[in-house]
Amino acid sequence: MNTRETIRRRVLRGIALNRQPGLHFPGNFLGIHFDRVNRKGARLSMDPGPWCRGAGGETDRAALTVLADLALGASIRAQFSPEARLATVSLGLQFTGVPRTGRLRADGEFQGFFARGAGRLGMSRVTVHGDAGQVCFGTGTFMALQPPKNVTLHPVPFRKRGSTEPAGLNEEDLRTEEKDILRRADAALVAGGNFIESFWGGAHELENGLHVGNRVGHAQGGILIGMAASNAAAALPSGWKLSGITALYVSPGEGKSLRAGSKVVHLGRMTAVVRTQITGKNRRRVLEVVTTHAA
Repeated sequence: MNTRETIRRRVLRGIALNRQPGLHFPGNFLGIHFDRVNRKGARLSMDPGPWCRGAGGETDRAALTVLADLALGASIRAQFSPEARLATVSLGLQFTGVPRTGRLRADGEFQGFFARGAGRLGMSRVTVHGDAGQVCFGTGTFMALQPPKNVTLHPVPFRKRGSTEPAGLNEEDLRTEEKDILRRADAALVAGGNFIESFWGGAHELENGLHVGNRVGHAQGGILIGMAASNAAAALPSGWKLSGITALYVSPGEGKSLRAGSKVVHLGRMTAVVRTQITGKNRRRVLEVVTTHAA
């Protein structure tokens, strides 16, 4: 099977898995495994493949941040019911410079709830390892919320490695929004280059939809962090490497498209700092991000 067919089958597999409600297409497409989930923490993992391979042969950074985001949230969701809605409030990752190669394993650990808060603000931390060692570590906070009006949430299906594969799909039987996903994938394959970057959207603008949506139809938070990191990198001269990212979620990722804009606030000999904002519907600010970079 050639690379094109491998990627196409992966997209169709993600669509088939997505027909079971509870997770979202990005997680199903990446094939994230919930190896262990309990009240103390969670271990999630993701296998490499041409569908999520970024520049230099490493796993795409946005795929990594989706994995980290889910691992952080899973350790908090275990304190509630499996269908609970958690909204990311903040997420910070520190990168070690180790390549994102091989199977990535994310260990999330529950750190308790913010004391005396008006809502249930859960706190967790995460470490992500690959074949070359620890890739990153970080923390996240998530607020438990009611689902949006007219949206029914289902338990997250904690698919483990070795779970039964979904039945194959006949392309003629795809629903309209599923056909849109496949058309987008075919266009990304024709374009060549980095498939997942073309499929999910570029560094500057992301077209919203099921292909990047979370459980309630907003743009998935991990994908938005990856978008912000790419946009920040594009604002710097060549020769800089992302060393850390801090993201603050201001509002849901709503709107037909979301746009990122970055401003370099420090450019030194050894380190740089970039501020990035992502805006959505009616130019409403969705994400406020600060990244650090090492020469």
